[in-house]
Amino acid sequence: MAKDELMNYEKALEMFEVVIGLEVHVELNTKTKMFCGCRNEFGDEPNTNVCPICIALPGALPAVNRTAVESSISIGLALGCEIAPNGRFARKNYFYPDLAKNFQTSQYDEPIAFEGELTVELPSGSVHTVQIERAHMEEDAGKLTHIGGSTGRIQGAEYSLVDYNRAGVPLVEIVTKPVYGAGAEAPELAAAYVRSIREIVKGLGVSDAKMERGNVRCDANVSLRPHGQEKLGTRTETKNVNSLRSIERAVRYEIQRQAALLAKGTAIIQETRHWHEDKGATSAGRPKSDADDYRYFPEPDLVPVQPSKELIESLRAKLPEKPADRRKRVQAEWGFADLEFRDVVNADLLDQIEETVRAGAKPQAARKWWTGELARIANSQDKDVTELEISGAYVAELAQLVDAGKLNDRLAREVLTYVLNGEGSPTKIVAARGLEVVSDDGALIAAIDAALAKQPDVLDAIREGRMQAAGAVIGAVMQAMKGSADAGRVRELLIEKANAQ
Repeated sequence: MAKDELMNYEKALEMFEVVIGLEVHVELNTKTKMFCGCRNEFGDEPNTNVCPICIALPGALPAVNRTAVESSISIGLALGCEIAPNGRFARKNYFYPDLAKNFQTSQYDEPIAFEGELTVELPSGSVHTVQIERAHMEEDAGKLTHIGGSTGRIQGAEYSLVDYNRAGVPLVEIVTKPVYGAGAEAPELAAAYVRSIREIVKGLGVSDAKMERGNVRCDANVSLRPHGQEKLGTRTETKNVNSLRSIERAVRYEIQRQAALLAKGTAIIQETRHWHEDKGATSAGRPKSDADDYRYFPEPDLVPVQPSKELIESLRAKLPEKPADRRKRVQAEWGFADLEFRDVVNADLLDQIEETVRAGAKPQAARKWWTGELARIANSQDKDVTELEISGAYVAELAQLVDAGKLNDRLAREVLTYVLNGEGSPTKIVAARGLEVVSDDGALIAAIDAALAKQPDVLDAIREGRMQAAGAVIGAVMQAMKGSADAGRVRELLIEKANAQ
């Protein structure tokens, strides 16, 4: 992949106005697919959740999934959209190697929801209102696995395998209007907007919203224009970015790449682009088609979707609180300072900490473990902390063992490693590996005596009020007992010994 020339980010912003547009795809967690009765289940054996409809055998007729329609309406309502009294499916004609019928059943000019908005707060504290053009229903494509290449992409691969399990899974695509005025914060706004969408669909319970699985993914459109110019610049669309960090990085990269080209007088090509996490760069995909190129026409095998007013109002009544309201509530409940809470939000850990607190942990302890040791482990593995395989219940259990004095921080970190390795709950690991803090006076006194035999002057120092001298003995005891000693009790016993002589 040829290396792009990039302009300094600040210089790019001086020269050009940034306009972004975001298309977020949300996979719904219905039991079955959008137009058939096949299981909608992640991770099943390839090509086991298929039927004549999924693989487009002649004469197979689709039927709309009612739950998927209701979930789509709920998403629209949560985004403040109008719900269409009459929504029609259409055929989007395009070469889909992972959709056997070679078109996508989607919605075109009659989406289920339209004209909404979402207020987004950025890490800096600034607030932006993103206008939403539409939210429409469609089906997901299958999954291609390219074999034989060095990059996992089709370029250089010897052959490709197709898994149709995902073909036909219900999707809602949420499309913004052009977003102006974000300036230097455009990358952060893109990530924060997708984070808010994910919070909404998780709160509604309509999607598992795991970005690493592709349940939520973003197509990020970026264009630049000279300041004061009315006409929009040519846009690129970076496809299927599936982490918040990558969304921010991809938007920033495209701003710098496009600015360098425009400054030299080179035209921007309207195209899709691919994000490469390992290189921190985008690469060209295919020329980007406009709507006319897809030759949309109404789906002849499906009747229009016509939700009743009663259904819409019943779904409206079930909406959860808005993300901004939820954040204000939990910050007040947890007693976090603004900076502490901003760190939680920026790390995308609100759900994890809330789950941990619900499981019995103190809010500050939950924050400490998620933003501290767990974040460190994730960073060492080049992952987002949300990708770690650990539940809030296990983190709460670990914090409670520390609070009860059964673990100190060093032992708790060791236990955490074993939890992440899949050995079970913290309590089970402590029992199986004998990691509980030793507070038995007999064992501690024996270790103290052994340490004092090598440092006999420590007791005199303590008697003279030089308490820092106790640290050497405490350290020696901790080392001898492999970190399992109760350091506080060691200190107490040492002082008692000094005062007794």
